[in-house]
Amino acid sequence: MVGKSVISLVIFIIIVFITYLITSGGLGAGGIGTVDLRSQFSFLSPSRNGTIPCRTGSPLRVFMYDLPKRFNVAMLSKKFTGEDDNSPVTARNLPPWPRNSGLKQQHSVEYWMMASLLCGNCSDSDSNEAVRVSDPEAADVFFVPFFSSLSFNTHGRNMTDPDTEIDKQLQVDILKFLRQSTYWQRTAGRDHVIPMHHPNAFRFLREEVNASILIVADFGRYSRVMSNLRKDIVAPYMHVMGYFLDDNPPDPYKSRTTLLFFQGRTVRKSEGVVRAKLEKILKGYKDVHYEASYATRESISASSEGMRSSKFCLNPAGDTPSSNRLFDAIVSHCVPVIVSDRIELPFEDELDYTKFAVFFSVEEALVPGYMVQQLRKIPKDRWLQMWRRLKDVAHHFEYQYPPKKDDAVNMIWRQVQHKVPAERLAVHRTQRLKVPDWWR
Repeated sequence: MVGKSVISLVIFIIIVFITYLITSGGLGAGGIGTVDLRSQFSFLSPSRNGTIPCRTGSPLRVFMYDLPKRFNVAMLSKKFTGEDDNSPVTARNLPPWPRNSGLKQQHSVEYWMMASLLCGNCSDSDSNEAVRVSDPEAADVFFVPFFSSLSFNTHGRNMTDPDTEIDKQLQVDILKFLRQSTYWQRTAGRDHVIPMHHPNAFRFLREEVNASILIVADFGRYSRVMSNLRKDIVAPYMHVMGYFLDDNPPDPYKSRTTLLFFQGRTVRKSEGVVRAKLEKILKGYKDVHYEASYATRESISASSEGMRSSKFCLNPAGDTPSSNRLFDAIVSHCVPVIVSDRIELPFEDELDYTKFAVFFSVEEALVPGYMVQQLRKIPKDRWLQMWRRLKDVAHHFEYQYPPKKDDAVNMIWRQVQHKVPAERLAVHRTQRLKVPDWWR
């Protein structure tokens, strides 16, 4: 019985193979010699680093609204002040992200997503996960290039009037613009992508766009109704530390003399109160560096040097579950030690963070001596595996223009594409239901 099944399977594969050769012209001159069986049968295709191959199918088709520049690039460059506000932003007039923008760059995902769509043919088309379309009817999703994080950092950072009023007015105006859009109306915004990366971005009216696909840093300041993993994307911060390019010492383990490194603000709100508690617990260890400091050019330089000379880098929660420190550690190839019970991580459906990071619950981390003891138990071979894996995955957290294959922007667009089927299901069900949705 088993023998007959095997024979039937072999015959089926042969028939499929011959059919493919005939329909694709593979039986022509030289045809058989050029056929790649792995591309026809997914189970024969090799995986990368033990993970599922990333690229699947055609690029995501994105319609990007042409918004007045006050919603985006006018906040970046004074040269747009007084210019025709309704002229479109193009690859030619897109200003570069300012070098001296300080911590503002942490939440600049909105800029890089917009730039990737303006790029057009400026990068390798095979690497693009999303392409801009001029016909909204052909779009899979709609991108709203409102720099809500930069708006907060520029106009509302101190959360007092009159600056806050500018940030609020931009939110009022963009919402008015969207509600007048036929494409927003037909899905209630479900197929619209809105960057909202800073925890205080779009803070006045964010509930009005809670059906959209939001690009967030974490869910620390959102209710589950407002934002969740089912529909939204967790995007990495843009790292502040420089990318560690020349990290090839003869003995990486030996060259990193500090066991555990942390430098940053220790007085935080909410979950971040754990930082002050950890400061007390980690005092007295000669190979543990725990220093309270503020972000200045000098402290960032010192932190970068410290991360590059440490085996592990501590990443406790900040005011929200995540912080930029994690991504600084990744590009410094310093194995992250994550202490945050409610953190959600970027691209976790493709990346297994346990291969290059260590996790402790807050309760575990606050047991005197426990965390340091557990880190000391990690053998050199295991640490080297995590260090090498960090070097392999670090490019996934790079924001750049033009975008490159599998960099942060392309990874984000791929995540958006993953959300499209659920969005379409929700839209189609809503359109045909005659009674209240019984799943709610």
